[in-house]
Amino acid sequence: MNKFKFLSLTLFASASVLHAQDINEVKKQIDAEQFQKAKTSLKSIIKADPAEGKAYFLLGNIYLNQNVIDSAKITFNEGLKAKDAAHFNNIGLGQIDLENNDAAAAKAKFELAKSQARKKDFDEYIYIAKAYMNNSHPDYKAALATLALAKEKNPTEPQVLLALGDAFYGDKNQNEAFTSYRNAFQADNTLIRAKMQLGVLLKGAKAYQEAVAAYNEVIALSPNYGPVYRELAQTYYYWALNVPGRYDQYIKQALTYYEKYMSLTDYSLASRMRHADFLILAKDYKALEIEANKMKELDNVNPRIYRYLGYAAFENGNNDAAISSLQDFVNNPSNKVIALDYLYLGQAKIKKATNPEGTAVDPALYAEGIGFIKKAVELEPAVADGLGDLGKKFYEKKMFKEAAAILELATSYKESRTFLIDNFYLGNAIYFSNAGKVVAERDMAALKKADAAYANVLEASPDTVDAYLSRARTNSLLEDDQAMIKYYQEYIDHVTAKGAEELAKPAVKTKLIEAYNTMAAGYANFDKPKAIEHFNKTLALDPANKYATQSLKTLQ
Repeated sequence: MNKFKFLSLTLFASASVLHAQDINEVKKQIDAEQFQKAKTSLKSIIKADPAEGKAYFLLGNIYLNQNVIDSAKITFNEGLKAKDAAHFNNIGLGQIDLENNDAAAAKAKFELAKSQARKKDFDEYIYIAKAYMNNSHPDYKAALATLALAKEKNPTEPQVLLALGDAFYGDKNQNEAFTSYRNAFQADNTLIRAKMQLGVLLKGAKAYQEAVAAYNEVIALSPNYGPVYRELAQTYYYWALNVPGRYDQYIKQALTYYEKYMSLTDYSLASRMRHADFLILAKDYKALEIEANKMKELDNVNPRIYRYLGYAAFENGNNDAAISSLQDFVNNPSNKVIALDYLYLGQAKIKKATNPEGTAVDPALYAEGIGFIKKAVELEPAVADGLGDLGKKFYEKKMFKEAAAILELATSYKESRTFLIDNFYLGNAIYFSNAGKVVAERDMAALKKADAAYANVLEASPDTVDAYLSRARTNSLLEDDQAMIKYYQEYIDHVTAKGAEELAKPAVKTKLIEAYNTMAAGYANFDKPKAIEHFNKTLALDPANKYATQSLKTLQ
């Protein structure tokens, strides 16, 4: 009996060691972002030994990483029933609470997990810190506070130092992040991610050449470490954006590296979706369409595929397919709709609403398109950057009302690269859509927006002389004589300051005559001598000017 008992204990110990080895291998797969392989391994471990709570936790974390929240929650709850290390699953459920903005519930679960940790354990603290960082509302301060407790237990543990690097990086403390990553790699030179993150810091500082050099050092140590090729792809993408002359070259390099990353990780649906996200950034819509159709073959019902199909269809000129795919996607209440979904759907509707010549629109369909773009801007103001180009296409076709609707959204984002010029076009579009109309027909609310748009131009660039002229014309339509006179005078002052050569230009002379005549007409309502003075200024430039001559006869 004693011999049998001893044999059973030996077998049990051997099984525990094997499972620990399996779990460590899975951790390496997760670190290498081989998520499909890791999921398969974890499911095998769970099937062989349902008592292995850590396996459930790691599997649930992969589901969280892939944004499959329901599967993650089910897995964590099953893990709580396990005999060994079940408490880790409270950390996973706590992260789901954080996703749901319930910080109190999350903290309670984290405290429960910590209470069941052994005295010298630090894994629980690392995973709690990661839960604070790896959700839609990251709290890097909370992560740092948690990791400080882990560091007290083991100040030289490489994994604690690596996690500290991530927390400091998220908290925008570059110096401490660098120190933590460096110390982590020095403590364990097999911890390739720590070495890679030193390159990530350089990428964040826009030192792209130095970042590439750092990544090449990683490749020299571990040529099959997939994540470094993803970082290379992202670095070349940002480099392309910042060096326009090399855009095509660097984007091509970025896509090559991303393909390498895919080959070293997996071609699962989740990986293909990450690839599709990168193709959107790189604006490779032909490749996006191919990838989206491959994803459709893998899972015809996954709604996110229709996002990619919609984007690709729009960029490749198929508006009907774009509208169909994206309409289905955004109308499904279970989908997490992002700004780009609304932006693409809105643009597709506007394009479909516009005739081939670009000279007329279907008003109802156009209004729908504007409504979706407005939703996009409300969700993420930065998507307005670039809308000005679409507005200017309508402006050039003299479709001023349609142009103004888009340009108003474009100018809602003050950080836009084209904020100043978009405001100028917005003011002009509103002015021209109202010029020539009697007072009752004018859109006074829109004209006030035009006045504000010109104000934005002049605040950023006071020497944009024609903006004073345009603002004066707009206030004339608003029947605000005081403001009209003020801005015409500012136009006159600025062109006069440029000297005789500027004043002698025929176009400037024509504008000055307009200014003096319109100012005089305004003064006639409340200051007759000033009106006479300004009509005489017109006649000094153009003695035969009929409007000034006749107006003076009326006033005198």
